[in-house]
Amino acid sequence: MPEGHSVHRIARQFARNFVGETVAVSSPQGRFAEGAAQLDGREMTDARAVGKQMFLEFTGGLWLRVHLGLYGAWDFAGEITTDATIRSAGGRMGQTNQRGTSLDDADGEDSVRSIGAPRRARLRMAESEKEDDSDFVFPPEPVGQVRVRLLTDTAVADLRGPTACEVILAEQVQATVDRLGPDPLNDDSPEAGERFVAAVRRKPTPIGLLLMDQSVVSGIGNVYRAELLYRSRLNPHTPGKQVPAETAAALWEDWAYLLGLGVATGQMMTMDGLDDDSYAKAMSSRADRHWVYKREGLPCRVCGTNIALETIGARKLYWCPTCQA
Repeated sequence: MPEGHSVHRIARQFARNFVGETVAVSSPQGRFAEGAAQLDGREMTDARAVGKQMFLEFTGGLWLRVHLGLYGAWDFAGEITTDATIRSAGGRMGQTNQRGTSLDDADGEDSVRSIGAPRRARLRMAESEKEDDSDFVFPPEPVGQVRVRLLTDTAVADLRGPTACEVILAEQVQATVDRLGPDPLNDDSPEAGERFVAAVRRKPTPIGLLLMDQSVVSGIGNVYRAELLYRSRLNPHTPGKQVPAETAAALWEDWAYLLGLGVATGQMMTMDGLDDDSYAKAMSSRADRHWVYKREGLPCRVCGTNIALETIGARKLYWCPTCQA
C-alpha cells in the first residue's frame, strides 16, 4: 500500500501539471461514469494529500477523493515531470529540500529518478514509481481497467484499482480530514505534535498498531512503521499509554523528518549517517536502505540478533528483539 510520501508526490504531480488546466474526465472502465460526467470540462483548482488520502478540487465546488489502497496506481503520460520538490498548492516542500535521486531502484520500491523540466514521458505512481522514456502517441490509449482518466492538452493521468474514488463536496472533504490524524507535511505546529502524543498515550493499544491507525497519525504504512519503531528502539508491543511522552514526541519528529525526506527523494530512506558509497547503494537497493524492514532472519545491523517477523493487525511486523526489547 502506498505510504504518505507517495501520495504527497502524486499530489505534487497534479499540482504541477493539472492545476489551472481544464480537464476532460472520463471513465474508460465505465464504473465511474456518473462521477466523471460531473467533473468533465471543469478546471482543476487544487491538489492536496493528507496521509494516504488525496483530494483534487474542481471548479463548482466539486472534489475528487482518491484512496489508492493496496492495489491502486496512477499512470501519468505526456509533458510531465517527476520532480518531487515542486511546490504543492499549499506551498509546502519536502523538509530536506533535496532533489530526487537519479539512481535506479532495483527493487522498484520507490521512484527511479527525479527530473526538473516537464518532458514527454510515462510515469507510474503508486507505492513504487517507474518511468518509461519510450516513444508513444499522445494521448495513449487506456490500458487495462482504468477507473478514471484525467486529460489536458499536454498530460493525462489514468487511475486503476483504487479503494476509494468519489466526487464529494468541500464539507465532505473537511469531514474526512477531521477523522484523520495529523500529517506533518500539512501541519508541523507544536499543536499537531501534541495531538499525536495525546492520542498515543490515552490508548492501551500496542504502539505497533497505533502507528498504522490513520486516526492517530496520517500516512504511516508498514515500512515506515517498522523503521520508526526501530529508530526509536521501541518495542512494538508497548501499550500506547506506557510510551513516555518524550518518546512519543520524538516519534512524531522522526516521522516528520522521514516523510519530508521521502517526498524529496522518492525513496523510503530510513538510515542516517551513511558515507557517499553507502548512500548510493541505499538509494538503489532496499536491502541497503532499511534497518529492519524485509530483513527477517538477517542479523541486526547494530546488535547481530536475527530480525524477527510476526503478524500484528493482519500486517507483517519486522523488529529486533534485542534493540527493541
